[in-house]
Amino acid sequence: MQKQSRLTTYILVGLALGIFAGYLANTNLAKPVEFADYMSLITTLFLRLIKMIIAPLVFSTLVCGIAKMGDASEVGRIGIKTLGWFFIASVMSLSLGLVLVNLFRPGDALLGHMAATTAKSDLVVTGLTLKEFVTHLVPSSIVEGMSKNEILQIVIFSLFFGSAAAAVGEKANVMVAALDGVAHVMLKVTGYVMQFAPIAVFAAVSGVIAKNGLGVLSTYGVFMAEFYFGIILLWALLIFVGFVFLKGRIFALIKELRSPALLAFSTASSEAAYPKTLEGLERFGVRNRLAAFVLPIGYSFNLDGSMMYCTFATVFIAQAYGIEMSLGQQMTMMMVLMLTSKGMAGVPRASLVVIAATLGQFNIPEAGMLLLLGIDHFLDMARSATNVIGNGVATAVVAKWEGELAAPGEVELVKAA
Repeated sequence: MQKQSRLTTYILVGLALGIFAGYLANTNLAKPVEFADYMSLITTLFLRLIKMIIAPLVFSTLVCGIAKMGDASEVGRIGIKTLGWFFIASVMSLSLGLVLVNLFRPGDALLGHMAATTAKSDLVVTGLTLKEFVTHLVPSSIVEGMSKNEILQIVIFSLFFGSAAAAVGEKANVMVAALDGVAHVMLKVTGYVMQFAPIAVFAAVSGVIAKNGLGVLSTYGVFMAEFYFGIILLWALLIFVGFVFLKGRIFALIKELRSPALLAFSTASSEAAYPKTLEGLERFGVRNRLAAFVLPIGYSFNLDGSMMYCTFATVFIAQAYGIEMSLGQQMTMMMVLMLTSKGMAGVPRASLVVIAATLGQFNIPEAGMLLLLGIDHFLDMARSATNVIGNGVATAVVAKWEGELAAPGEVELVKAA
């Protein structure tokens, strides 16, 4: 936690220094564009480091997440209902992000200020029409898919591989344990890569300001205000849907989740709030057996705040580069994000990794992602708190469906005991 706090401080320092250096370059250098070009070399290096970890990270985390759910026959109706709820919540979150970013169009303020050639990442990019999406959905070779960072193909193979590992059962335990080790190693590598984030922020911000002046900074404030407004709407939607199933008890649930949500907000980590979330759900009346099953799955498959941010931020970057995405392309992107956002729990700045993996698939310059890096911590605070609320509501609703939710009177007896 202290390391994460230090990294956030360094990123903010990098942001401030980048603004100052960019302003000096813009006002004092004869050719500030050359300074921006030199800074783009640093951003290119950072982007390549991010891309380097995507394939093994997605494969290992997603396979382990699915395999640990157990055999489908054992998971039974609880697993089906849980995943069904997660699917509906994912569609709701992703759709809200798309609606708001198209309504507010925050990226238009940067239009004309971004160089489309900045910081290329050597990814194989496609326009991803419906035909191309279907054709490239299934890999002809997973090795080729990984070598080219074809994220969709990696996800599809991981889904099959993880499901098969769960079906095999005990014989696959050694392999799943090995992949779990790979996942932990890749998380450590991700942590190493993120140590370069303050330098990348400095380079990205100073380069943009050197070329375009301080006027572009107002976009940050507008973007954050619009995103937080979207988070408030998403909370209202989650509480409303919870009210449909839990009636008036939804307010008692939110009261129990208030402390873990605040912890997640202050630390910008929904994982840090996991123990308190589980404890709050049990106080609310969810049986431990069900809470211990649904909540961990939710931390991999039901990151509502992060998913809303993915669509909001991806289209924002497209708008900043003047790339207009049709309704069909945005729907396709939503399907891509529905897959790529799964299994990424616990990854530092996981949303940025998912966004980076998605941008290249739609021919959107990945360098635009760096514009958000300086304020990502403040956005992550809201995302993390929302993830806690979303998973808490999901667990309580599934418990209600399964008759595993104690009545208010029973809850009081348990507390008294």
